[in-house]
Amino acid sequence: MRTDGDVWDIVSSVGRTALIVAAFRALETNLPDPLIQDDYAALFVEAAGEPRYIEVLADPTPFTDTPFLPGFMGYRTRFFDEFFLSATASGVRQAVIVASGLDARAYRLDWPAGTTVFEIDQPKVLEFKQRVLTEHHAQPKADRRVVAVDLRDDWPAALLAAGFDTGQPAVWSAEGLLPYLPGAAQDALFERIHQLSGSGSRLGVENSVTKADFNRMMAVTSKYFDTNPFDDVDPSDLFYDDERADPIQWLTDNGWSVRTHTPVELSTAYGRSVAEIPEELIELWGRPRYLTAVR
Repeated sequence: MRTDGDVWDIVSSVGRTALIVAAFRALETNLPDPLIQDDYAALFVEAAGEPRYIEVLADPTPFTDTPFLPGFMGYRTRFFDEFFLSATASGVRQAVIVASGLDARAYRLDWPAGTTVFEIDQPKVLEFKQRVLTEHHAQPKADRRVVAVDLRDDWPAALLAAGFDTGQPAVWSAEGLLPYLPGAAQDALFERIHQLSGSGSRLGVENSVTKADFNRMMAVTSKYFDTNPFDDVDPSDLFYDDERADPIQWLTDNGWSVRTHTPVELSTAYGRSVAEIPEELIELWGRPRYLTAVR
């Protein structure tokens, strides 16, 4: 359970959820017709040494036979991949990955020359990621700058110290993050991004999944699998469900132009059949889950 000021590494608490996400990205990458290509994801899972996730990568058949399970991570990852590339194609040259976890976009994506990618996360998570990337002689495709700071602290000061330029537009992502923030921290996150963002800046957000919705998804998943794909981890135990502003409303009220996207819309755009999703989840998949905003 969460406590004020708690910290974590890659195999504990919120850090462990980044490892789960990496495992799902690796599963998607290994599908016959993947939505993404993330060759670093499996390296992170193997380096962490968690037996359950290594076992899943060694024999992914029970999971890949039901495409909706790894598929949701394919939708999410591709959505943010394309969001970043679209922003930089329009001339934006600063990208900020908030709560970057084991995100390897600085290495995976073909960034335009002159792009700087800032990665914000807990120090121990970033240290683990850097160690694995260094061991495999990985080279970033942009000017990658690590910002090791807790999002509940003064992360804007750390970002500015890393060279972020408030006089230039930026593209931001908040992917798989909001439920893990207290309500006050989420509201402060949007306020700070707003203050740091010049005209032409863009923001991509995965909107919050409530604890009830997540548990509903897990209940459906249990019908298809003998074991929990998350092993002994219940990510919803790490969620905050206190009062917070609605991101769509907050951004709209503060002058951002907002568009919403549902997983069903993404599945259509990416050529994946909605019929592959269990009937019990169709309604949930039809809700707006991702949003993009332009200032």
